[in-house]
Amino acid sequence: MKYDALIIGAGHNGLVCAFYLARAGLKVRIVERRDVVGGAAVTEEFHPGFRNSVASYTVSLLQPKIIADMRLAEHGYRVIERPISNFLPQEDGGYLKLGGGLERTQAEFRRFSARDAATLPAYYAALENVAEVLRDLALKAPPNAGGGLRALFDGAVQGRRLARLSLEQQRDVLDLFTKSARSFLDGWFENEAIKAAFGFDAVVGNFASPDTPGSAYVLLHHVFGEVNGKKGAWGHSVGGMGRITEIMAEVCRASGVEISLESPVAQVLVEHEDVAGVLLENGERIAAKTVIANVGPKLLYERLMDPLDLPADFRRRIRAFKTGSGTFRMNVALSALPRFRCLPEPGEHHQSGIIIAPTLDYMDRAFIDAKLHGWSKAPIVEILIPSTVDDSLAPPGCHVASLFCQQFAPELPDGRSWDDAEDAAADTIIDTVEAYAPGFRASILGRMILSPLGLERKFGMIGGDIMHGNMSLDQLWAARPVLGHGGYRGPVKGLYMCGAGTHPGGGVTGAPGHNAAQAILSDRSWLGRMLA
Repeated sequence: MKYDALIIGAGHNGLVCAFYLARAGLKVRIVERRDVVGGAAVTEEFHPGFRNSVASYTVSLLQPKIIADMRLAEHGYRVIERPISNFLPQEDGGYLKLGGGLERTQAEFRRFSARDAATLPAYYAALENVAEVLRDLALKAPPNAGGGLRALFDGAVQGRRLARLSLEQQRDVLDLFTKSARSFLDGWFENEAIKAAFGFDAVVGNFASPDTPGSAYVLLHHVFGEVNGKKGAWGHSVGGMGRITEIMAEVCRASGVEISLESPVAQVLVEHEDVAGVLLENGERIAAKTVIANVGPKLLYERLMDPLDLPADFRRRIRAFKTGSGTFRMNVALSALPRFRCLPEPGEHHQSGIIIAPTLDYMDRAFIDAKLHGWSKAPIVEILIPSTVDDSLAPPGCHVASLFCQQFAPELPDGRSWDDAEDAAADTIIDTVEAYAPGFRASILGRMILSPLGLERKFGMIGGDIMHGNMSLDQLWAARPVLGHGGYRGPVKGLYMCGAGTHPGGGVTGAPGHNAAQAILSDRSWLGRMLA
């Protein structure tokens, strides 16, 4: 049987892409390597009676249009907003809370700096102006360099949105895309704890220092989402992140999409310079007019394709495509909530993002340590405890926690393997939390460890890169993954990309899947064929 479209990978972007293509009447099949749908957005039992979101762990960036088009809420999609965004214990025994509304955050900031509290509204306004541009661009395919009339038209339309910004706003755009997080935040705030509260977002999924030029953009990438209509908010998905992709799969199947699990792809087939389908590892050949890869560019072009089917210059540039987010993930089963020295009793801080990274200097040292030794002696740790709002994840009186940790080298120095080091790294993470919450180690009943190598093996993320590629200026928008192929179209006719290695990048957004589907449908239209 020949399919109109075949998608490699049943992660959330692949499911979103499949939905839009099937809704347009195409015959679509998804082939998935694992025995579950969801890619990195899955919920699994990792200790008897304890379930958690294994990799992706929080909600904000999923596009409202996709939620509405797929009617996810009608099928059980539910997100509980965090009462505050983040809670940052400090090295001196104090703490800072971020979120809960402007006035509340200003009141919190006044404990640290009256000047910074007064500055906060202008800072939020500056970020929101730029974030609004990103929201507008998120569901649009970038203009594809060398793409003829179509590229000229797309560039003119999208450029008009930027041109309408005031000069001051254009300066903010320039700052956010080029400056380091520290340089950008130094221009706004004076207090180190407050800078850290915002600067943390600049190193999430970014193996870099807050002093690295361009890291300010990563800060911005994490603020253009929303939860339940509230911009910039974050929340917990009831049932874990896997519940979102389970619902997406149900919607896709109801739309006629065929989903094949335990069907790893060995090779993308190319005949006469056109894509012809895929060859599965079990020997099955599946014919398809269109193949869409919901895997990272490195995995697609360096492991799933014959190099002779790709242009030489393209192969060289994919070799240079930077991956490695410096991420280490751990899920722990807990007999009790952690008791922080600065705020020991249960409270709203347990329902927020708990950030152990009290200053930008702390973050910088963590990066330097990781570069030299493989991981930091004092790593950056974000803790989420979703069982505080979703009692289906753990037995009564117990909890599950996600430990999302930064500054772990994709490859260890001196040829060491993460197989031999991941337990020691996990112990370092627990020691780091223990220093702020005594008794944490004793409360751990079980743990699931995913080093950068573990993330690559389990989810196909090369180098453990949760973004499928660095979110640096040279790998954004029309240059993601390679200039000339930033519009979701690969270098072989009929081959498309719909994963986080394309615009607008990582996170559970659904945007790459949506945009790739629109590009495919456009190419199949009469006008699309004329402009090609």
